[in-house]
Formats: sequence, C-alpha cells, structure tokens
Amino acid sequence: MILTVTLNPSVDRSYRVDNFQVGKIFRAQEENSVAGGKGINVTKVIKTLGEEVTATGFLGGKSGEFIEEELNKIGVKCSFIKIDGETRTCIAILDPVSKTQTEILEKGPYVSQEHVEKFLDNFNELSKSCNIITASGSAPRGVSEDIYVELINIARQNGAKLILDTSGEYLSKAVRAKPFMIKPNREEVEKLLNRKLKDIEEIKKAALELKQFGITIVSISLGSEGSIVACEEGVFRLIPPQIKVASPVGSGDSYVAGMAVGIKRGFDIVDAAILATACGAANAMYYKTGYMTIEDVEYLKNNVKVQKL
Repeated sequence: MILTVTLNPSVDRSYRVDNFQVGKIFRAQEENSVAGGKGINVTKVIKTLGEEVTATGFLGGKSGEFIEEELNKIGVKCSFIKIDGETRTCIAILDPVSKTQTEILEKGPYVSQEHVEKFLDNFNELSKSCNIITASGSAPRGVSEDIYVELINIARQNGAKLILDTSGEYLSKAVRAKPFMIKPNREEVEKLLNRKLKDIEEIKKAALELKQFGITIVSISLGSEGSIVACEEGVFRLIPPQIKVASPVGSGDSYVAGMAVGIKRGFDIVDAAILATACGAANAMYYKTGYMTIEDVEYLKNNVKVQKL
C-alpha cells in the first residue's frame, strides 16, 4: 500500500474565463470543483495508475466531508484526523486566451496540538503497513515547521520510504532529516541553497549537493522542460514530449505519484522517473487537477527523452 499525506487539503474550484481582466464581470466558460491540495492530487493519480492508496492528513467541516466523499467514490481509503475548523477552498481562474492563471489560496484552518498529536499517532500506525509514503505541500496554522522532520523519522523507523514535495522552511528543515526523495522546483532549490542556478550544469551540481545530505533521490523540476534527477545510477535529465497544455496545475503532484508507483513496482529510478514525467505531462493536458488517463500516460511514456548528464 502507498500512503499519502496532505496536511492542508482544499476544495479546488477552477473557472475558465477567456480574456480575464481585473475589475470586470465575467461568466465562466467552464467551472469545476474537486478534492484538492497537493497530496490529494497525488492520491488521485496513484489510484488512476491502479495502486491501493490510503490518504491521511487533516479535514474539517463541510469542505472536509466533500473531499472525503470524493476520495471514497474512487476507492481511496481515508484515515484523516477530523478537526474543528473548516477545510480551505482555493480558487483558480484559467485564461487560455492570454495563457494566464490567477489563484486565490486560503490559509486553511487552525489545528490544535491535540489534533497534531492524534495525527502523528495515526501516521505511525499507518506507516507500519506501507513501503512508500508521499508527503506534499504546506501545513495549516498550529502545525510546526518541523512536522516533516517528524514524519521522515517515523517513516524510517517503520521501514518506509518517504517522498517529500514541499518548500520554504518545511523543505529547509526536512532535508537534514534525510527523506528518501525530494522534488523541489528550480526556484525552491535556489532559495534553499541561496544562489541562482543559471544553467543545466549548475542545476546538476545543486542536485548532487542536496544528495550529499543523505537523500537517495533528488528530483529538481523544470516545469515544461522536464526535470533533473540525481540518484545512485547518476544524474539524468528527463524531457517530456510536446503536448497541448490545458493547465499545468497538479502536474508536479502527478509526477510525485508516478515516482511513488514506479518505486513501489520495483522499477529502477530512471524508469520510475519516465513514468513520473509521463504522468506530469498527461495531467497538463486537462483543466482538472490530479486527472489523467492511462492511455495518455502509456503514449507519453514512450516519448520521454532521457539524457545522462
């Protein structure tokens, strides 16, 4: 089983608005509400790929009920800690004409220390029956920036590999705890290492530098240009095939899901990264987040380019 962690999930509402402008009134050409948050997106893609997955984190209020109902519909086992506050809502306005994306992200509810302790106890029990864990995104108010350090240590004690996709102080603190894998983007790495990465060679060096913390896999996302992956086999650049992009939202999460599934299935790291790259590209072909089809993934997988650096 794969376990996914979403500390700050959301109901993601997206609107397609052609020629969107500030201060005007528009009617949406398309609208959608889905269970969201980075880890929830990961969960949905893992399930699409045919693997059993359990989702955990914090949920509250009617929004939390909606998220759990949506996950139950697709056969995801839910083991969330129920909190007093209301799970947040996030809004995205997608304009395919001007190729812009405007987002409004709520902070999320406050989580009490009692609920944090319940979550950690629950995570400890769940991680005993998992070999792969993904942990994604930020944490709500009331949760320490050291939360991922705790999760990494618990996962290691229980023999599970934790894939971490976060940023800022959460990432800065967590790298020293030696997660199995991290997936920052270029800008997040620049902030982490406090320097600009001007070209692919400098990104490669940064990946190797992060790997020296004791991280088995370092994957640096380059958006539509693919990723740089440093692992025991070497450093590789993966370039996705050209696609017609509807929305890139959730593509990084889909990548994480592909890596988790590939590693669980015993793929070598490069083959897992090829699957992950195909999942990320497949997600970008749709306006829905954390959505893709197996047919798209199979086609794209055969057209991913791999370069050893």
